[in-house]
Amino acid sequence: MFLLVTGHDGNAGGGGHGDGGHGSGGAAGDGNAAGARAGRRPAVLKAAGLTLAALLVLGAAGAGWAYWRLSDNITGVDINSALGDNRPARATTAPDPSASAAALPGGALNILVLGSDSRSGAENQELGGGDSSGARSDTAMVVHLDAGRTSATVVSIPRDTLVARPSCPLPSGGTAPAASAAMFNSAYAVGGPVCAVKTVEALTDVRMDHYVEIDFAGFRKLVDALGGVTVTTREDIDDDRSHLTLAAGTHHLDGTRALALARTRHGVGDGSDLSRIALQQTLVTALLERIAATDLLTDPARLYRVADAVTGSLTTDTGLDSLAELTRLGQSLRGLSADAVRTVTMPVVPAPWDGNRVVADEPEAAELWASLR
Repeated sequence: MFLLVTGHDGNAGGGGHGDGGHGSGGAAGDGNAAGARAGRRPAVLKAAGLTLAALLVLGAAGAGWAYWRLSDNITGVDINSALGDNRPARATTAPDPSASAAALPGGALNILVLGSDSRSGAENQELGGGDSSGARSDTAMVVHLDAGRTSATVVSIPRDTLVARPSCPLPSGGTAPAASAAMFNSAYAVGGPVCAVKTVEALTDVRMDHYVEIDFAGFRKLVDALGGVTVTTREDIDDDRSHLTLAAGTHHLDGTRALALARTRHGVGDGSDLSRIALQQTLVTALLERIAATDLLTDPARLYRVADAVTGSLTTDTGLDSLAELTRLGQSLRGLSADAVRTVTMPVVPAPWDGNRVVADEPEAAELWASLR
């Protein structure tokens, strides 16, 4: 999918670590690497939209069983019902629910994208390095599509950010209590997608219109189904936690090594989560460019493998939990131009009481979120 991310810090438990400061560097580039790569993302988004459209072609060509299976793969979570009406207002240019079903959506949209380190299933346990039944959201991006879908902003939220986590309804019933100075990624661990969305909305005062999540296994399968991904690193990587060793230079990675790169933090830059974010942005861009360069329309077998890999590990809100809905979203991104996407990280500073954690840097962070409303 065009919104694919994943990540994990290799630590058991609640996500604590003993790193030093939180610089913005990374093996894949300097502190401004994310912004410098912004212009490369729109073409990838458009290509991904075409890939999604190809799924409909696949179904119409007599492979309706495949279309049904792929759509059935997706897990949907009814976030709107769980959270009710006590949420930030929708954007004034949000999609019109009464619009014709044939019309492509064109209003402003905010999508929370999470990478989950879920260990459900043997494959995720193997890749996650543990046997816990819990999960965290160690990668988070808010993708804002402006009205008309011709420009976008992608904001990464460091998982080491300390936030005021609101009380959240639990999937099993009951409520998780509110917590002050909680790790951002604890929201998902406590209450799953619903609590993650509520915490992001409390942090940003921005309504999340949709939710997308993918896990370890889906990421690895996607990379392998595409035949691997090529990335370039600007410094040596040697991380004994992600089990990745790479010399500086260009490398073609299979799914397992690509996942290790997404998890790498301790072996690059200053060892902070911000360094890992820079690596992940490089990897995601390279992966999506691989999708754009692969002629899936002429290779139905590979198209099916790619789609099956993604949808089999995908969780969305109930507004995106079918191929038809995902395809419409992808098609609505066709107007994005090469210079119309901005990629940034939420402004943060070290927490005054804990140098290994960060807090939002105000008023800069509030100004950024206000620009997305």
